[in-house]
Amino acid sequence: MKQQSVVIKSNKYGITLFLDRNIPFRELLEAIAEKFRSTADFFHDARMALAFEGRRLNREEQLAVIRTIEENSSLEVLCVLEQDELKESFMKQVVEGRQAERDSGSGRFYKGTLRSGQVLESETSIIILGDVNPGATIVSKGNVVVLGNLKGTIHAGAAGNEDSFVAALNMTPMQIRIADVIARSADGPIYVKGNGTGPMIAYAEEGRIYMEPITKKVIGDIRI
Repeated sequence: MKQQSVVIKSNKYGITLFLDRNIPFRELLEAIAEKFRSTADFFHDARMALAFEGRRLNREEQLAVIRTIEENSSLEVLCVLEQDELKESFMKQVVEGRQAERDSGSGRFYKGTLRSGQVLESETSIIILGDVNPGATIVSKGNVVVLGNLKGTIHAGAAGNEDSFVAALNMTPMQIRIADVIARSADGPIYVKGNGTGPMIAYAEEGRIYMEPITKKVIGDIRI
């Protein structure tokens, strides 16, 4: 039996693509296009996270795969995840939050990378489907969730809500402000609990900003 170049494994919240590591990338894209054309009715208008196994892809190759999927189906790829149970749980919470916000008309999503000099403001909580580069700024009256690398400046709870939070899959911000509490990485006043790597959440408490790893318990308490 001929081995398939592309195998799709899916659940309610995401898709894992098992990719042949030996064929040329152009042939792989053609196989992906054919696979998603043949399964387009199955996914319909789904919005999911995407993960890869079997073959390591660089950023440009990942974007090419996403374009191929979206051009050959009605599926929308929200973000690319590593094969990590915690990140998948985090994505599950965000996907559910996105649907709830669409139903209620609240909340906001931004898809793409924010680059140096860009400023994004929101009257509601906001979820960034991409990276926030150094020099980029986000100001939100609610919470801020970054499904990517957070390296810029973030202001959550801009209307004065100290219960707001900032969460990211990878968090190394230049500055975090929650309501009127400010922490700058250069000054070192961000109090980190745990090893400081992986998905993290930042919150204000007694005039200080703390960061700690996102655990399954924390995920269950998050309200986007």
